[in-house]
Amino acid sequence: MRDGFAGRLNVYRTMAHHPALVRAWAPLREHVVLRNALGAQRSEVVILRTGHRLGAAYEWAHHVSRARACGMEDGRIASIAGPLADMTPEDAVIAGAVDALLDQHRLPPPDLAALTALVGVEGVFDVMATVGFYSTLGYIVATFQTPLDADVATELMERPLGD
Repeated sequence: MRDGFAGRLNVYRTMAHHPALVRAWAPLREHVVLRNALGAQRSEVVILRTGHRLGAAYEWAHHVSRARACGMEDGRIASIAGPLADMTPEDAVIAGAVDALLDQHRLPPPDLAALTALVGVEGVFDVMATVGFYSTLGYIVATFQTPLDADVATELMERPLGD
């Protein structure tokens, strides 16, 4: 696993203090990050909103970089940290679902209906799984003060969000 995803990022170097957890984590990571029903940009909206709401600077920074890499513009990325009214309608539905999950620990019927109409039933489950997955990562990086990876820190220093 050191030669794969677990050897590339500081968060997984932190998690390496519990090798059994990293091994168990890998299949869920494969689905949540790469094989979800949301697609790359919608997935990034979920992750960015979750990172923002948790105050997880590590996750926010990494996913600004990933969002850019999958074609999202800086203005759209920045909007995900703001009020729902300032987002595209689609992003507002997704971010509103993240907010409901974090605040109410469930999706109220109107949020569930709007999210299902947008991403389908499997997409709803993937939003929930992604919020849970990245909440756990947020707890880990905050608790163990995991430093930002050098390449992401350099990118954001050279090209701050909004420039």
